[in-house]
Amino acid sequence: MTSSFAPAPSAASAKITGAALIARALHQLGVKVIFGLVGIPVVQIAEEAIALGIRFIAFRNEQAASYAATAYGYLTGRPGVCLVVGGPGVLHAMAGVGNSSANVFPLLLIAGSSETHLVTRGAFQELDAISLLTPHTKTAVRPGLDAIPRSISDAFRTAYYGRPGTSFVDLPADVIQGLKEETQPLKVLPAAPRAGADPERIVEAAELLRAAKAPLVVVGKGAAYARVEQTIRQLIDQTKMPFLPTPMGKGVLPDSHSSNAASARSTALKNADVVLVLGARLNWVLHFGDDPKWNKDAKFIQVDISPEEIGKNGGNADLGIIGDLNIVVSQLCITLQGWTYDTDSSPYIQTLLASKQKNEGNAARLAKINKTPMRYHRTFDIIKKTLHRLSPPEDGNIVYISEGANTMDISRSVFPVEEPRLRLDAGTNATMGVGLAYAIAAHSAYNLPNPEGLSRSSARKKIVCLEGDSAFGFSMPEVETMARYSMDVLIFVINNGGIYHGDCDDADEWLKLQEKSREGHAGLRSTSLGYQVGYEKMAEMCGGKGFLVHTPEELERATEEGFKANVPVVVNVIIESGAGSKLEFAWQKSAKKEGE
Repeated sequence: MTSSFAPAPSAASAKITGAALIARALHQLGVKVIFGLVGIPVVQIAEEAIALGIRFIAFRNEQAASYAATAYGYLTGRPGVCLVVGGPGVLHAMAGVGNSSANVFPLLLIAGSSETHLVTRGAFQELDAISLLTPHTKTAVRPGLDAIPRSISDAFRTAYYGRPGTSFVDLPADVIQGLKEETQPLKVLPAAPRAGADPERIVEAAELLRAAKAPLVVVGKGAAYARVEQTIRQLIDQTKMPFLPTPMGKGVLPDSHSSNAASARSTALKNADVVLVLGARLNWVLHFGDDPKWNKDAKFIQVDISPEEIGKNGGNADLGIIGDLNIVVSQLCITLQGWTYDTDSSPYIQTLLASKQKNEGNAARLAKINKTPMRYHRTFDIIKKTLHRLSPPEDGNIVYISEGANTMDISRSVFPVEEPRLRLDAGTNATMGVGLAYAIAAHSAYNLPNPEGLSRSSARKKIVCLEGDSAFGFSMPEVETMARYSMDVLIFVINNGGIYHGDCDDADEWLKLQEKSREGHAGLRSTSLGYQVGYEKMAEMCGGKGFLVHTPEELERATEEGFKANVPVVVNVIIESGAGSKLEFAWQKSAKKEGE
């Protein structure tokens, strides 16, 4: 089938357009979904891809499209593909490039550009994208017409072999629209090669763990990406060592697992003496491996595919293990066979249990506070109980996505997951605006025909977004994208009328503050958002359903109806503004050293 945007090749010449070559290369590489926003001439690529059976999901903004492609790469283990126009399209998509780099997600970014003969002449949307993106990508190329198949294949492979990241392919208009003879099919790319570890390092790590009085295994999102859950579960079940998942490492081992120390996180960090770090980095999320959050004498055994991570921050370079998690964890299981951590007589375990009991009790107490406007813990407790009634956690049929300061921080400990890759959040770079894009990516990975984001449960998954009202504002138009592609995503906007905190819980008081600001006086703060904005109308305007919620009863009803709906749903939950509370970021506060 030939695109209506390109001239049909004659039978005598057997030539096809560059756009068709690009689409064919992506199809032969196994690409099933392309995220993007098109214009001439890249629309030709999208149409050729659609003709080959590739699903193209058109966004309202390149930023969201690029975020979706990065999340799709994480969920599937192969590069997510993003297609944009040149110039401004590339600039907007750079958000996804940064997200890919910070989170180590594989991304193939393809963009159009000015005709080759017009470079440096001030052509329409001209941008030297190669120079701009080279420092931020694993590879950035501008192939000629003859090199399209090989360049696309090499870029795709580079994005996910080794340490995942971004590959960028810049395609001038004359290359996209040019004609060339048919080419031979691409060779099927084999799975990324896996590196084993130095056996001496494995033995040394095993000896340290055996001798530890307070061992701890940290499980990061890299373990979820590597699909090493079965082997890590074998390691923990075999040794009985306590483990701590990072926010997106949840589910590699079930949250319900008896060795899970997540609800005693601070205690686990402060007292651990030997720490096995699997698929995580010692960055701000793990307080850099530094005291006072960690035991100052703790020894870190970092396992990473990237040598540059070994010994970073509080890590011990002489203990690190370079290799693929699947192989390294298998080696550790074999070497540690026959050894079990003595949890019965361990003071560390007793301390963890006491801390878990205390923290879980506090969380339960906060969840029971029944007042209007509701607070975060009460809101999430109602949503959780309703969703669990409709779909128990052990079924693994809900994907949770969260973003926003308090919304994300509090909800991560409320909603349990029992399988990997069922929870996504703002990630290593704390990037706001990813939520709706990630929801579209998750729906595409799990619910389209022949899904790539496979998990133990093959059932269709409900995508649930927990959005702060500020975070939701970054990408509200993508609700229309969901509606256009019949994505039944359930979105909760936790609306306190502000960034971190709102200004007040009274409409008249808010109007007075607004008037002061209009007159040039101190009124609305820089963190202020509109008072009780009708976010639910974003769903209603494009054929979805919207609910405005003030009470627990309304929230329970909206959650159930939203879960059962087959269209996008926005539940606008009005909660306490938190006016007068101190503005602070929980992770930053907890990372400070004592006395600072």
